Amino acid sequence: MATTFVPEKVDRVRDAKFKEALHGKDATKKQGFFAAVSKNADAQKAAVDEYFKHWDNKKPSNETEDDKKQRLEEYASLTRHYYNLVTDFYEYGWGTSFHFSRFYRGESFKQSIARHEHYLAYKTGITAGMKVLDVGCGVGGPAQEIARFTDCNVVGLNNNDYQVERATHYAKKLGLADQLSFVKGDFMQMDFEKESFDAVYAIEATVHAPSLEGVYGEIYKVLKPGGTFGVYEWVMTDQYDESIPQHREVCYGIEIGDGIPKMVKIDVARDALKAVGFEIIHEEDLASRPDDVPWYYPLTGEWKYLRSLSDLVTIFRTSWLGRQVTMKSVGLLERFHLAPEGSQKVTEALEEAAVNLVLGAKLGLFTPMMLFVARKPL
Repeated sequence: MATTFVPEKVDRVRDAKFKEALHGKDATKKQGFFAAVSKNADAQKAAVDEYFKHWDNKKPSNETEDDKKQRLEEYASLTRHYYNLVTDFYEYGWGTSFHFSRFYRGESFKQSIARHEHYLAYKTGITAGMKVLDVGCGVGGPAQEIARFTDCNVVGLNNNDYQVERATHYAKKLGLADQLSFVKGDFMQMDFEKESFDAVYAIEATVHAPSLEGVYGEIYKVLKPGGTFGVYEWVMTDQYDESIPQHREVCYGIEIGDGIPKMVKIDVARDALKAVGFEIIHEEDLASRPDDVPWYYPLTGEWKYLRSLSDLVTIFRTSWLGRQVTMKSVGLLERFHLAPEGSQKVTEALEEAAVNLVLGAKLGLFTPMMLFVARKPL
């Protein structure tokens, strides 16, 4: 039985003021590592406290049902503060497209990321002139690529003011302002007109929802009849068994390090799509393909797969060694008050996520690319 959630009220004035307090009036002047360690100390502490109150002094063996319920009820603030804390680290290590991808031998990191986005656009049937919604658009990397690839028009929806500002800045900088727009909003209570989009996609974003049925229902509502929704969903596989301590520890590590209220299994996503009225026309776990290069190789830093000198810096930063360098550097800066308090704690959570993402993949418990393509009936 689906759980009923009451979405948090979107307080635009509060969120805008907090963004300015944390990042400054112009959130586009700094980026990457420098931006990550240059946040306002008081605002950083508030964000750290609000996010980690869901995880401090807790672990899989002692978390209560009330703990889980609170994370689900406060999904919006949890996700918003998570990205207040990690967006700059993401851009520093990964670029502007915050998602994983499959790799072919000899393929560069950026090529792989772009191809993964192109493939979703292709499977979703996005073509020139379409009005398309990107649910949980991050700082706009996928929207940029899909708009250029298909010549469509993309509206990006995001509940984090900082990311909306950065996405808008990048669109203008790249000359894509006529095709791209980014708006602040909650994907559990969309403000768009009903049946106003030709297609909708989401890339590793709806995992932040407290209820997939809730967010899929909102997508169904704003999609035109006959329109298509394509999603790369983060889910636990059918092999996942929450009663097995190791399995739950892996899942919990992913949740705490990636700002996720509660991970679910593949069947929950499949059932949610059907429950709101979608017809599933294609589904596949792309991570289960027998690829020579695993999707998680950037997190492991397995240099044998590196085929491009241009990727050397990226793969080093995302590898275990690179993450240790970042974490220790941030800790040292924090110690000498050159980075705001809590910065190292954020990098430690990201490290926990990385370790458990790889372990979850190797154990066959997790996939970041469960592809569903679903159609809204005419």
